[in-house]
Amino acid sequence: MVRKAVAIMFALALLGSPAVFAQEREDLQMFRDISDQVNGYTQFTIFDSVAASVKDGEVVLSGWVTMPYKKDDIERRVRRVEGVATVQNDIGVLPVSQFDDELRFRIARAIYGNSSFWNYAAMANPPIHIVVNRGRVTLVGTVNSHVERVLARSLATGFGAFDVKNELKTDAEVQAELEKISN
Repeated sequence: MVRKAVAIMFALALLGSPAVFAQEREDLQMFRDISDQVNGYTQFTIFDSVAASVKDGEVVLSGWVTMPYKKDDIERRVRRVEGVATVQNDIGVLPVSQFDDELRFRIARAIYGNSSFWNYAAMANPPIHIVVNRGRVTLVGTVNSHVERVLARSLATGFGAFDVKNELKTDAEVQAELEKISN
């Protein structure tokens, strides 16, 4: 069961030759190691979201973090992963905003305070990330079911956000994507 705190997505083009297959396997292992590095970063919170793509040892990082030092720290951690040749750091830093901060905390309390999500709230790295950028909310991460995805979006509305985008995926969807990549 895939239960990572961060919704890290990547795509590999499957071509079929043995050399390409070996490289894809290495890229998949690198991706997993990168995921461990990001999830193991103690300053990474439910208000940050980082995605990575890996192709032939070249890593592209994207997403959002709440503080500039997090962008740099995550890049340093990723560079230490064995097999990483280059890192392109496209992680954005969310602007400082009291309105955004209040929105983050209200939505987090609404979602993780709901009894349907208590099991997630008890995790060291809760799987639902709440990214707020200039009053626009994006929910990123994984949940167990479509019902939880809809409920999380419903709980995130009504706090004065200009927009709420739901990019949550179910465990089954993430698992299917990983199987598609590894086959």
